[in-house]
Amino acid sequence: MKSIGTGKGSNKGQKRDLAVIVSEVPATAAGMFTTNQICAAPVKVCVNHIANGKAQAVVINSGNANACTGPRGLKDAKEMAGLMAQELLLQPEDVLVGSTGRIGLQLPMPNIRKGIGQIVKELDDSPTAAHHAAEAIMTSDTQPKEIAIEFKLGRQTVRLGGIAKGAGMIQPGMSPNGIRPASMPLHATMLSYLTTDAKIPAATLKRCLREAVASSFNCITVDGDMSTNDTVLILANGLSGNGKLSDKDLKTFQSALNHVCLELAKMIVRDGEGISRMVTVRVKGAKTQKDADAAARSVGNSALVKTSWNGGDPNWGRIIDALGYSPAKVIEEKVDIGYSTPSRKKLVYSLKKGRPTRTSFKTLCKAVEPTEFDLHINLNLGKGKAILYAADLTEKYVDYNKGDISDPASLGG
Repeated sequence: MKSIGTGKGSNKGQKRDLAVIVSEVPATAAGMFTTNQICAAPVKVCVNHIANGKAQAVVINSGNANACTGPRGLKDAKEMAGLMAQELLLQPEDVLVGSTGRIGLQLPMPNIRKGIGQIVKELDDSPTAAHHAAEAIMTSDTQPKEIAIEFKLGRQTVRLGGIAKGAGMIQPGMSPNGIRPASMPLHATMLSYLTTDAKIPAATLKRCLREAVASSFNCITVDGDMSTNDTVLILANGLSGNGKLSDKDLKTFQSALNHVCLELAKMIVRDGEGISRMVTVRVKGAKTQKDADAAARSVGNSALVKTSWNGGDPNWGRIIDALGYSPAKVIEEKVDIGYSTPSRKKLVYSLKKGRPTRTSFKTLCKAVEPTEFDLHINLNLGKGKAILYAADLTEKYVDYNKGDISDPASLGG
């Protein structure tokens, strides 16, 4: 479906590049969208179509972001929804749209028209079909990202599954309407599509998705860049037959959704462009939650900190420097910095109360040697805390993203 010149990660020869998700019946729906002020056409269409809390299908293309494409781009995004609706005998407003790839290129609509006509004939509810959808939305990803679980709501077994894509241009900061709250920090596209057969009201689903995204997709960074296309959508069609949700049921559903979103979010960081290490930055003791988040992002997005992680260097000096220039309140004599294996309580400290510990350099190097480790920062000023799932910065990332201007197909999105 793609056309030549749509960017690195989008020209992989013959590959699936169009995905469709369809519910057998009308579903309640909710979404979270990029708060980038430059917003892609498919995001604008989605925000409009999902406003009534209903949807029945999603169509997504990879290889072209349909961002910064003007009135034609918006017309093309609407046409994608209309074409899918026509094929499925739905209203255009029942179809949501997603795009990912290079910014600034018009969609190859003749290819898309043909692709939509073909893909509807291949609709299937098998695991293989779901896997193909996960592959189709990939750009610079090296592997598909997918998960499915089962759990009980009352006596009914409920299913929840999701696919995602993302490897570069990753630091989502999404909201339900794409409008950036005053407290939202500035953040290749991150997309995720979730489906469940749970019966759940649209307003409740929206609240649940917002909470799940806040502790997952909005807590990851690969390179600190927020995309024009970031989107998370969930459709709930109620076919499990569960009854009205009790408080216990709602808690169970929220826990399941949190789990699925967090696992997909971590898959994105682990597959970050060129990365060799994933670091979970855990900040506590901040004066406020906002301060904790700011401190974590300052550390997780620092080029100096990220390159030290790549080299296996436990460079606490770069970490405390990044804390110092963050918007967070920081007092040097109160800062503790330590390391642990993922989710373990035993810490190896490099800094206590703003001063280096007696822990040997060799021991500290061993603590940051694994491909995944936790960085613990205690500001000792209050109760604010935050978690950020971050990546190191490697030569491979630079090589991948600099491209070659003599070969447009090598240039990133």
